[in-house]
Amino acid sequence: MAYEINQALPRSFGRLKNGESITPTFASHVRGVLASLLPRYGLLTAFLVLWQVSSTRGWINPAIFPPLNVILSALWTNLANGALLDDIAISLQRSGTAFAFAVVVGIPLGLFMGQFRAVEQALDPILQLFRQTSALALYPVFILLLGLGETSKIFVIFWATLFPVLLATIGGVKEVDKKLIEMARTYGAGSLTVFRRVILPASVPAIFVGLRLSATTALLLLIAAEMIGANKGIGFQVMNAQYNFQIPLMFAAILLLAFLGLAANALLVLLQRRLCRWSQPNA
Repeated sequence: MAYEINQALPRSFGRLKNGESITPTFASHVRGVLASLLPRYGLLTAFLVLWQVSSTRGWINPAIFPPLNVILSALWTNLANGALLDDIAISLQRSGTAFAFAVVVGIPLGLFMGQFRAVEQALDPILQLFRQTSALALYPVFILLLGLGETSKIFVIFWATLFPVLLATIGGVKEVDKKLIEMARTYGAGSLTVFRRVILPASVPAIFVGLRLSATTALLLLIAAEMIGANKGIGFQVMNAQYNFQIPLMFAAILLLAFLGLAANALLVLLQRRLCRWSQPNA
C-alpha cells in the first residue's frame, strides 16, 4: 500500500533543486494519522459499518433498524426543509437555561460548602437524599407544582444537572493542596486572596468535570421532559416519529441529540484547555 502511494507521487516531489533526493513523507504522514485515529475510532467505525451492511443485506430488520444512509437522508431532509430547526432551537433553549441555572447555583454553593466543613456536614445529608431521588420520579411532582408549561420542564433538567456541578465543585475545593494554602498565608495572603489565587484556580479542573457531566445529563433529561406534555422539541420528535412509525426520522432525531451532546462536550473541553493550560500535561 505504501509502495503504491509512493509510486504515484511525482518524481520531483522527492528531489531538491540541487538534485539531492529527500525521503517522501506523505505515506508516513498517512500512516501516522491512521495510527492515531484507529485506536480511538476504529471500534465505532466498525460498528457503523456493521449496522449499514447488516441492514442493507437484511441480516437485521431494516424496518426497525434502517440503513445509516436512510437515517442520514431523513436527517438532512428535515433539516433542509426546516422541520427540525425549530425543535433544535426550543430544545437548546430548555437545556441551556437549565444548565445555566445549575452553573449559577452549583458552583458558588459548592465553593462555599467546600471551604466550610460545618456547612458541608449540615447540608450534605439532605443533598445526598435529593441526589439519590430520581429527577424523573419527581417530575410528576414538579408538574403538579409548576404545571405542564416550560417551567416544569426546565426545572426537572435543572434538578438533575445541579448535583454533578455541585458535588464536583465541593470535591475540587476539598482536594486543594493544604500546603499551598498554608504557604500563601505564610506570605501574608488574606482569605480573599487565598481563595482567588489558590483555591479557585486549583478547583477549576474538577469543576469542568462536573460541567461536562451536567451537560450530558441536561440532554438526557431533555428527552424525558419533552416526551410529556410537549408539542415541540427533539424529544417530542422522537416520540412523535415512533408513534407514526417514521423510524428513519426517529433515529435521525436520536442521532441529532448525540451530535449536540458531542458538540457540548467538545466545547467544554476546549474551554477547559484554554482556562487550565497550567494543568495540561506537557506534550
